[in-house]
Amino acid sequence: MKRVFLAMCCAAILPARAAISVTDDDGATVTLQQPARRVVSLAPHVTEMLFAAGGGDRVVGAVNFSDYPPAARSIPRVGDNRLVDIERLLALKPDLLVAWRHNASSRQMAQLRRLGIPLYYSEPHKLEDIPEAIVKLGQLMGTTQAAQQTAGRLRTQLEELVVRYRQRPPVRVFYQVWDKPLYTLNERHIISDAIRVCGGENIFAKLPLVAPSLSPEAVLQENPEAIVSGDRRDQAVSGVEIWKQYPSMLAVRRGNLFALDADLVNRSGPRILAGATQLCEKLEEARSRRGDRQ
Repeated sequence: MKRVFLAMCCAAILPARAAISVTDDDGATVTLQQPARRVVSLAPHVTEMLFAAGGGDRVVGAVNFSDYPPAARSIPRVGDNRLVDIERLLALKPDLLVAWRHNASSRQMAQLRRLGIPLYYSEPHKLEDIPEAIVKLGQLMGTTQAAQQTAGRLRTQLEELVVRYRQRPPVRVFYQVWDKPLYTLNERHIISDAIRVCGGENIFAKLPLVAPSLSPEAVLQENPEAIVSGDRRDQAVSGVEIWKQYPSMLAVRRGNLFALDADLVNRSGPRILAGATQLCEKLEEARSRRGDRQ
């Protein structure tokens, strides 16, 4: 009886488990009463970040194209990042959803919010946002130690790139997302920050739309020194090949048509640091081809 009384007294004076609160990329506060154990990822880059944060075993659902790391390929699918199967998602009984702010269906996200499922929006705009987001996701899943380790490695990689390329002569870059139709990305997209870190200048950074469509004439008028494309692995021919019909363009004349792995540069996940490293190396190639040897 005495032991029971002492246990009750101790329980009464012990503090309750503190709630976990973080701010997502939409500026909203996401609060959980305990670490998430059943997480559904609503974007491929989110899936990569959840695994990088040490929470791969907590991801019970993901959208199509969530193919990295390899363990993610066996996770049950709930649709794609534009349209999810609400019924299938709810059957997984998630205690946290992580969505891509840019592509998520606002109607569906509002519906899920009304059902009371905590929702974290992911929309990194700068390379430095990636390790920070991984730490936050680690906090939400109770995997802080693993998340901090990953974030530390990514911050070191980023700092090495910044130090190496911040004094390099600028290279005017056209970043091509796709050629049918032709469109690019402005300064609000994370790839533009990667171009900046590498000492490049995104020639269409100031356009108002994040992913504006263009005419070839607009690119020709800007006459970029380098053209970079994120190509899918299943492409038979690189998208940058279309520019070879314009031999007077500076990028073509100097052989500065570069294709990078689309998964490394178009996904705002931890592997974009590897993509940025490749991008920096390509822009250094462009500098080496200058007649004035800058």
